[in-house]
Amino acid sequence: MAALAYITALNQALHDEMARDDRVCVFGEDVRIGLTQVAKGLHERFGDGRVVDTPLSEQAFTSLATGAAMAGQRPVVEYQIPSLLYLVFEQIANQAHKFSLMTGGQVEVPVTYLVPGSGSRSGMAGQHSDHPYSLFAHVGIKTVLPATASDAYGLLLSAVRDPDPVAVFAPSALMGTVEEVSGELGPVPLGSARIHRTGEDVTVVATGQCVHVALAVAEAMADEASIEVVDPRTIYPVDWETIRASAEKTGRLVVIDDANRMCGFGGEVLATAAEQFDLTARPRRVTRPDGAVIPYALVLDQALLPDAAQLTDAIRAVLK
Repeated sequence: MAALAYITALNQALHDEMARDDRVCVFGEDVRIGLTQVAKGLHERFGDGRVVDTPLSEQAFTSLATGAAMAGQRPVVEYQIPSLLYLVFEQIANQAHKFSLMTGGQVEVPVTYLVPGSGSRSGMAGQHSDHPYSLFAHVGIKTVLPATASDAYGLLLSAVRDPDPVAVFAPSALMGTVEEVSGELGPVPLGSARIHRTGEDVTVVATGQCVHVALAVAEAMADEASIEVVDPRTIYPVDWETIRASAEKTGRLVVIDDANRMCGFGGEVLATAAEQFDLTARPRRVTRPDGAVIPYALVLDQALLPDAAQLTDAIRAVLK
């Protein structure tokens, strides 16, 4: 067994993929000095032509990445702040995402949009704390949310190799975490869920850092219920078969999702369950509130995030 840090896994995936495929390049602000540690050592190893420090214009370098991808490169674009994605949503959703469809598959746009540190950053306030993965899934962009170091490595590999645009959200709450791994790591297929813990009484579908919350709650409630924890890993496309099989086995479903309640991923899981799953109890969701804007005060920041107490209450509600 070896200890693998989440941030190291992302960095190692970029090193390995750039060594394997000379079409892979990295664009972003301060990527040559590896400010976020995701691009650490890439410039020294691969040089100016493949690791490009960009001006402070996200719209410009996102469009540059689209053109580079259309010309045969495989750009990885790093955004230091998740809210910057709002500035470039047009370039991603209306341009890069649609080129392949609008050209009948003649043009591929293999760009990876990497956000190392998405979600609440513990006191960095509203414009730095969004977690907008549901927005990208809504328009049909392949969207991944790794919960562990090994999945961060494997999903980033698959994202870079994919022929379409892929958004990779790395939760800020996980950047300092470490996972014990064994064996050689490899790509993790997009659209493949992971069952972290098996159970018989309740299925908890958890995303990102909420996976670890769910596992802790499942352990703490072991005397009350046998809880299965399912991590979708890919927000779009969703592995509905794995989620359905788990939920119909237990008959009870709870979703914990660190996104705003309205039109969030958690709501999509509950809607699909209501339409298609055979459950014995009404499903529940634990999310941020509607329209949540994270405040500067740390105690208020934490109060708006889904937590273990809320999840415990939701599990007990579906068990009644």
